Amino acid sequence: MADPRGFLKAGREVAERRPVEERVHDWNEVYPGGIGRALLPIITTQAGRCMDCGIPFCHQGCPLGNIIPEWNDLVWRDDWEGAIERLHATNNFPEFTGRLCPAPCETACVLGINQDPVTIKNVEVAIIDKAWESGFVRPQPPEWLSGRTVAVVGSGPAGLAAAQQLTRAGHTVAVYERADRIGGLLRYGIPEFKMEKKHLDRRLDQMRREGTVFRAGVDVGQDDLTADRLRERYDAVVLAMGATEARELPIPGRELGGLHQAMDFLPQANRTSLGEEVADQVTATGKHVVIIGGGDTGADCLGTSTRQGAASITQLEIMPEPPESRPAGQPWPTYPMTFRVSSAHEEAGDRVYSVSTKEFLGDEDGNVRALRLVDVVFENGRFEEVEGSEREIPAELVLFAMGFVGPEKAGLVEQLGVDLDERGNVARGKDYQTSVPGVFVAGDAGRGQSLIVWAIAEGRAAASAVDEFLTGSTTLPYPIAPTERPLVV
Repeated sequence: MADPRGFLKAGREVAERRPVEERVHDWNEVYPGGIGRALLPIITTQAGRCMDCGIPFCHQGCPLGNIIPEWNDLVWRDDWEGAIERLHATNNFPEFTGRLCPAPCETACVLGINQDPVTIKNVEVAIIDKAWESGFVRPQPPEWLSGRTVAVVGSGPAGLAAAQQLTRAGHTVAVYERADRIGGLLRYGIPEFKMEKKHLDRRLDQMRREGTVFRAGVDVGQDDLTADRLRERYDAVVLAMGATEARELPIPGRELGGLHQAMDFLPQANRTSLGEEVADQVTATGKHVVIIGGGDTGADCLGTSTRQGAASITQLEIMPEPPESRPAGQPWPTYPMTFRVSSAHEEAGDRVYSVSTKEFLGDEDGNVRALRLVDVVFENGRFEEVEGSEREIPAELVLFAMGFVGPEKAGLVEQLGVDLDERGNVARGKDYQTSVPGVFVAGDAGRGQSLIVWAIAEGRAAASAVDEFLTGSTTLPYPIAPTERPLVV
């Protein structure tokens, strides 16, 4: 293990973010020099807090099954190359999860029973950033080619993980993306201040050097590449196009101008933050902004609106405000619903809980001017309005960040004729195969809206199933079956 008394000698420390008054005027990551570099002065001590438990529940907490105590020990011993080898054994893209994952492993940490848990997520991102700087991350092209071809539809974390695994197994893999650049929501859904796109670009360069082919600007199921043509051209297909049908709010006034889905607003902001020009861009500049939805996407809209110079920002959540500490009904090692403060929440905006939007109110030009709200309480399995609590708040831009209800059905999904489950996701068996032989599904398209760490885990697992389908056996790791659930759901 690392330092046997480390957890007794040192408390939990995390990287300090740049001052709010500095970072809200740019789009760079909120940590000075990047989070990995910001962590280096403290990370060895933090890795030494790991107790190397007899039963490391952090393994159960992580859908990828990251071997956390081992790379903590290697970091503490200053063996950074060994650490990245252990980390890459279970996670293709720790630079993504280390920045974007909510760290369910930490809430399952045994030390967290009666102390602050180990800073697992911070150690993870420090390892990969150090590895890139030190030249430890290298292309791993296959030693031989199988002669089999695979199409991966979607270039988010699930698609990229499946593609990298299958390419390394010797298959010829092409990744299709309908956007003009590869990366899916990693590219255009995640703001630059949370993850600078250089981290994505250098990983894509590694994958190209390994042999993965990327085809951006191709909407599979439309134009010339229909489902039939796709299946004729490739021996197997992996559907990894995510859950992109946004949840709607069909209340009076929905037809007014100034109401937009978060995933219409955020990609435009991401493009302009990188110097691109966007015609008719929706911006928050000088406007009273209301964000409906209290999750991570809502926080991304908040941080983006702050940097665009909104006059005011209010984030609404229908659920009650979570407690500061772990609720009694969510004991260790489950993932608790507690009050969390993201970097965006530190910067600006008001959060309002236990409210429901009843109506959008418009001005004489047909644009939104206000929201009519009502307080709610959750009783008898439903939300009940609080009598006499109705009120209006100003709103010139409303952003819907209420999540997604499944993959888009028109086009490829309908053409393939795959079965859907009761929630409208693409149904699959234990081997990630759909009802159509040779067609597999991984990530949000099959499990519904979920975490990036789940997407990577499913991409890796689906790759194993595809490899076995094509060759009769596989040596690729199979981290988790679609029906399995960790302790942190």
